[in-house]
Amino acid sequence: MKKFLIPILVGLVVCNLSAQDNSTEEQRVITTAVPFILIAADARAAGLGDIGVTTSADAFSQQWNPAKYAFAISKQGVGVTYTPYLSKLVNDIFLGNLTYYNRINERSAVAASLRYFSTGEIELRETADQEPLIVNPNEFLFDVSYSLRLSERFSMAVAGRYINSNLRFPSQTSGDASAASTFAVDVAGYYQSEEIAYNDFDGRWRAGFNISNLGPKLKYDETGQENNLPTNLALGGGFDFILDEYNKVGVSLELNKLLVPTPQDFDGDGDIDAEDDQEYEQIGFFEGVFKSFNDAPDGFSEELKEFTWALGAEYWYNDVFAFRTGYFNESDVKGSRKFLSLGAGFKYTAINIDLSYLFSTSNVVSPLEGTLRFGLTFNFGDEYDEY
Repeated sequence: MKKFLIPILVGLVVCNLSAQDNSTEEQRVITTAVPFILIAADARAAGLGDIGVTTSADAFSQQWNPAKYAFAISKQGVGVTYTPYLSKLVNDIFLGNLTYYNRINERSAVAASLRYFSTGEIELRETADQEPLIVNPNEFLFDVSYSLRLSERFSMAVAGRYINSNLRFPSQTSGDASAASTFAVDVAGYYQSEEIAYNDFDGRWRAGFNISNLGPKLKYDETGQENNLPTNLALGGGFDFILDEYNKVGVSLELNKLLVPTPQDFDGDGDIDAEDDQEYEQIGFFEGVFKSFNDAPDGFSEELKEFTWALGAEYWYNDVFAFRTGYFNESDVKGSRKFLSLGAGFKYTAINIDLSYLFSTSNVVSPLEGTLRFGLTFNFGDEYDEY
C-alpha cells in the first residue's frame, strides 16, 4: 500500500516548490461574470484539488461531468453540500448545492441541480447616521442534464443551465434594481475501461472532458457592460489501482482552460483602459471561444499559462472509508491560485459523508483557506454492476 501512497503524497507536496516568482511579468488575469460557478461545490472534488471531470461517478457529477451518471452504481442519488466562503472574515457568505440524479436504465441517466451563492447581508447608507437599507445580493443556477452510453465504455451528456445574478444594489430613493440572467449549455464525455489484470494488481483507466457554460454574456441593463460567462474546457485522465478486495487507490490529473478572450492593449498605448475594454466587449461569446486559444499577447507561452492543472489521489478501504489529497496550480500571472487540499469520506449503507479542507500555498490567499466543506449523499434504488 505504501509504495503507491507515499510517492503520490510526496509529489503533491513538492509541486509547489518549483513555482517561480513572476512578479515582473505583466498580469493579464481573465475575469468573468458569476465566478461562483467554478467553485468546487462538493467536498469530494474539493478534497482532490478541485478534480471532478475524470473521477468515478457520484451524485455531484453534474458540476464536473454529467456524462459520468451513465456509469453510476446506484440507480438514484441525492446530494447536499455546504461551503462557507471567506469564513475567516464573515459567517454569512456561503455556497449551497442540491443535486439529484436518476439512472433510467442500463444506458442513460438524467440529473438536475441547484447551486445558490449568498454574499450575506450588506448595509447601504449615504451618511453614517442614516437608517441603513439591508440587501442580500445572491446568485444561483439551475440545470438539467441527460447522459447516454454510446458504447459499453463511453458515454456523452448534454446539460442546459439557467443562471441568475442579483448583484445590483437598489437606490435608497428609487429602489430600482434588476437581476441579470442568461442560459448556458455543457457538452461532456466520459470513458471508463474494464478492470484489467496486471502482475501485482488490477487496474481501470478513466478519461473525461467537459466544455461547460457555453452561452450568451450576462448583462444587467441595456447600457451596462456585457460580461463573459466562465466558459471552460476541462480535460482529465486517471487510473485506479485495485490492490485487492479491500484496498483501492485512484490517481487523477486534470487540466482546465477558460474559453474566454485574454484582456489586451488593443490600441497599443501601453495600458488596458476603458477604450480597450469597449473593444473587448465587442467580441461575441462564440467568437471568443475560438479566440481564446491564440489571442494571448505573448503568444504560445502565455497561452500555456492560461491552463490550470491539478493532481489528486483517493484511497478507499473496503468501500467504507476514503482518504483524499490534491494539489491545484495556476500561473502566477493568471491568478496565482495554488493550494493543497485534504479530504475524507465515510460510507454507511446508503449514506455518504464527505469532508475537505484547503491550505493555500500561494502568496495570494484563497477565500476558502481554512474552510471545512461538508457534503451528504443519499443513494437508493437498485445497484448496477459496472465492473
